Amino acid sequence: MTRLFWGALGLATSLGQAAPPPAPCAAPENRQFDFWVGEWQVTKPDGKAAGTNSVTREYGGCVIHEHYATPKGYSGESLNAYDASRKVWHQTWVDTGGLLLTLEGGWDGTSMVMSGDAPGPDGVIRKQRITWTPNADGSVRQLWETADGKGGWTVAFDGRYTKK
Repeated sequence: MTRLFWGALGLATSLGQAAPPPAPCAAPENRQFDFWVGEWQVTKPDGKAAGTNSVTREYGGCVIHEHYATPKGYSGESLNAYDASRKVWHQTWVDTGGLLLTLEGGWDGTSMVMSGDAPGPDGVIRKQRITWTPNADGSVRQLWETADGKGGWTVAFDGRYTKK
């Protein structure tokens, strides 16, 4: 009889509880940049080494954190997150050259594309656009372009990421 009572009490208690809320950052949009997570060797279009990149998921899967370094001592890192309230991806990049770059954008169906403004080498503020495209072989292409004064785009960086 006692076992029956405690079993019924447990059933009644569990029926009265609401389902737990969904985990933060569990929406499909929060997973759109997962293809970039990993340990990477980065090469230029000519096949020469450009650097290494460590890209991890942090803060309960809500943030993608990038650590980039080159053999020549240049390094930088970015924090990337999906802003569900505005339905946009955001990146903040900082590096050893003093650059602070903030980008926003999103998944276009084949690539993650983000853009923002930053000063060029001449100090003039120019539009920046970075596109990350996952390839069928598991590699990722990162294409960073800068708008020129006439509305055209020039390549600032073109890298192929392959898993270590």
